[in-house]
This record gives sequence, C-alpha cells and structure tokens, in this order.
Amino acid sequence: MADNEKDPHGRSAEVARLGAAALGRLFEAGTTTSAEVTAALLERLEAIDRSGPRLRCVLRVNDGALDEAAALDAERRAGHVRGPLHGVPMLVKDNIDTVGLGATAGSLSLDGVPPARDARLVTRLRQAGAVVLGKANLSEWANFRGRPSSSGWSAVGHQTRNPFALNRSPGGSSSGSAAGVASGLVPLAVGTETDGSILCPSAACGVVGIKPTVGLVSREGIIPISSSQDTAGPMARSVEDAVLLLEVLADRVAHDLAARGDGLRGVRIGVARDDGYFGYHPGTDAVIEAALRALAEAGAELVDPVTGMGAMLHADELIVLCAEFKAGLNGYLAGRLAQSGGGVSTWLPRTLEDVVAFNEANPEERLDLFPQDVLVRAATSCGLDDPVYREAQAANHQRTRSEGIDGVCERLRLDALVAPTMAPAWVIDHLNGDSHAGASWSQAAVAGYPSINLPVGEIQGLPVGLAIWGRAWSEATLIRIAAAAEAQISYRPVPTYRATVGIFA
Repeated sequence: MADNEKDPHGRSAEVARLGAAALGRLFEAGTTTSAEVTAALLERLEAIDRSGPRLRCVLRVNDGALDEAAALDAERRAGHVRGPLHGVPMLVKDNIDTVGLGATAGSLSLDGVPPARDARLVTRLRQAGAVVLGKANLSEWANFRGRPSSSGWSAVGHQTRNPFALNRSPGGSSSGSAAGVASGLVPLAVGTETDGSILCPSAACGVVGIKPTVGLVSREGIIPISSSQDTAGPMARSVEDAVLLLEVLADRVAHDLAARGDGLRGVRIGVARDDGYFGYHPGTDAVIEAALRALAEAGAELVDPVTGMGAMLHADELIVLCAEFKAGLNGYLAGRLAQSGGGVSTWLPRTLEDVVAFNEANPEERLDLFPQDVLVRAATSCGLDDPVYREAQAANHQRTRSEGIDGVCERLRLDALVAPTMAPAWVIDHLNGDSHAGASWSQAAVAGYPSINLPVGEIQGLPVGLAIWGRAWSEATLIRIAAAAEAQISYRPVPTYRATVGIFA
C-alpha cells in the first residue's frame, strides 16, 4: 500500500495494514514503537469502529493498552524481547476470560461479574508480550442460542458489520475478531470455533483463519459449548502472521509450524466435490477453480474429484453439542463464581437454566429477533453418561473420521482436502436470519481436526475463501499448502466500507 493511501476517513492506512511480522521488524529496527502503533490503532478504532462506518467489532477497549505498550517498549530498550509478538496489539474474542476486560459471550447475563483469572491462552499472550487492545464482539453465546440468528449480533456488542459492505454479514461467531483484523484495527485476533466460527467469518471478511486440532490450544477459561469440538485459533491477514500467533497459543507443538518456501511438490490434495461442497454458487466455484490451478502450479498433485465424504450436518451433532454445553457451561459458571469468592454483589447465573430465565426476563436480549430454543433444548438435554449422548458422539466420529476425513485420506493417500469455504457474505437480516447456501467446515469441526480459511479471490468486491482441512495434528501440512497458495495467488483483500453491494435500486 502506498505511503499516501488514505482510508475513507482521511487517516493514513499504513499502520493499519502492517502485519504482526512487519511490525516486529519495525520495532526491532527502532523505526516505530509499540506505544506509537497502539495509539494509532486506538485512534483508528474510534474512527471506524465507534463512528464512521460503525463496524462494532470491539465491545470493550483496554484502557491500559497504551501503558502496557510503553512498558513493553521499555523492556525492548533494556534488551529484553519476549518473542515475535512483543508489543503487537491484538483482539481477543469476548468468550475468553480476560482480567480487566471481562468475558460475556455477548450475553448481558455475564456482564456484571468479570472473571478473576485470565484464560490460559491469555496468560500465554501476555507472557509473549502481546498487547490486548480489547475484546471482540461475537454472535451471542457463540451462535449457540437459537434460530433464526444473525451472525455478529449480541446484546452486549450489538451488530458487527462487514467492512467490505456494511449491509453484509461479517460471518460468525468470531465476527468482531475477523472484521477487526480485516479493517486494520489490529494485525491479529483470537477467535474460537465449535463448527465454523473461525472459518465462516474469516471467509466473509477475507482473512486467514486457522482452526487447530482440538487439544492443541488450551480451553481453560473459555466459555464452553463442546468439549469435543471447541478450540481457539488465530485470525490474521497473512499465513505468516497467523502462524506467529498459533505458535504462542499452542500448548503442544510436536513439529515446526512455520511454512517453508519449497512449494508443494509431493503433496497430494483432494478436491472434495460432494453435494454441499461445490455447486451452490457458480461465482464461488469459478474463483476456487482458479485457486486449484494455482495449487497445481505450486507443485501440488490434485486428486479431483474426491467423493464419499458424506453429509456435513447431522442430528447427532446437536445431541452432542447440547449435552456438552449444559455440562460445560454449568461447570464454567461454578468456577467463575468460585473465583469471585462467592460473595459477589452483582448477580451471576449459576446454571444454564438461570441464563434461560434471565433472557426471558430481559427485553434487551431480544428474543423476538434471536430466539433461545437451542438454549432451552440444551437445558433439558441428557447427561454425558447417557447412552443417547455416547451413541451420538460415536456416530459423529465414525461419520467424520473413519468414514470421512481419515478414511478418504488413507484410501487416496491424501495430505489434505480442499473446497470453497462458503459463498460471499450474505445480507444482514434480523428477521430471517443467516442465509448462507453452503459451506465446507463441518467435517473437520465435528471430527475435531484442523482447518484453514485462505482468501483466494473476490466477487463484486466480496472475499471468497478456500477451505483446507486434513487429519488430526496436520497443522504443519495445511499451513504449508496455505502459504504456497497465498504466494502463488497474491490476493490481499482491502476493505472499502461501501454501504452495500450487489443490490440494485
């Protein structure tokens, strides 16, 4: 981006488009400081998120961010550099416990009693020298509340908007994390996913999102949905930056995650063409076909078509999610109450049933626009020792693992699978809810396996993403594929903050 390029508000966009790796190099060279960058991003946040386009990516700003950045600058001057994220500002999704900034999952029921301890991943971020600039808005309860729902809406943060077209959805549930990175409020953000909540908003907002294998990143201190599917992961504007953040977030790294520059020679990639992966949007298919050619040019061997992946959504998944949500949330709430000493003056729900009752009693939760039928079902769901739950979980894993990803990859000797992540972002609609036509994230999500969204092109200025997924603990291979494709395609989406796109007067 040219030095004199301006954003729609007349402010220089240069700092906003710098990635984490680039900022680290500037910090090292003494060209700028964390305090200077943090101040610039706070100014940008006020101009774009709170006024101007009013993206509503951030529901809470860290008032101590400038002081933290200045302290990290002093450490650097004294010769102590904690790592590549030293002094780099970022956002953390607001379902992750963060001392001083809270964790609400977008629900007013959790807004009164903040957590007393950082989530483990936030501790790791602070130890690495990252500056938590604020908490990112999200689909309330990570979109596990009811249907119809509008991704990016919460009672605490209201509606996040897509920086490429303000009437379009940012995707969800890590809506603010994706839109904040895309619009240059921060170079990095942490999102979470149970089924699509990193890949969907990453695709809608044109950023790189990595959903790790379940267990790679600690879930301690994250408001839960599913013990078998939940994970946090990085969101960034480049594969390189996403990997820098993943290396800090990861509790266990059995191999070097850094992408290598040796292309894709010898890598076998399957193109999943079952119903639901392709064919629901011709323009998206055309963009992905061009990306497939780029993978081949980078040396990959494409196995095309791959079929037999099976259905991506099934009733068994909701049985599992409801049972795990009830058990997990009740345990989380008990722990948060215990952290507070139990004598809190502000009300905090003790159980999922308390949350349901709170929503019914508080009009601000807007049950008329975002029902809570999923919460109600979860509150009456079976326990984790119930045969119904165990059978559903076994069926999920058989469908997505042995008969799905593992089975197909073993049979065809594949290193990874690819398909369109989804069509371009749909129009925000609080009456009818989200309306995306197809997606390819559920197989990896239900299996608990890793996946990546890589922006590879656009339609009428709206980003289109390629989904890359594979077997458990295959992050290094998926990152290698994403980095090679990124280099080959050289697509870097830049938001335009248009009021609308694709609608004719």
